[in-house]
Amino acid sequence: MSRRKKEKDEFGHSLKERLSGDILSQLSSKKGSLKREEEQKKDRKRKEKIEARKRKEANKSFEQLLEESELDWKKFK
Repeated sequence: MSRRKKEKDEFGHSLKERLSGDILSQLSSKKGSLKREEEQKKDRKRKEKIEARKRKEANKSFEQLLEESELDWKKFK
């Protein structure tokens, strides 16, 4: 059972019971399409972040890459 109480009219009918099947199916299909759009938007943003990170990494100089490296280069001298 959901956390919210269902609001009922004076005859004890909920909104779902009062809506016709056609309208209910339209609403559920709209909900599905909105959910897909939201997932696509999140996926696009994630891909853009990955591409930006790759471009930033590709533009780094050798000195910057050495500074970010966790290896201790003094051991290898």
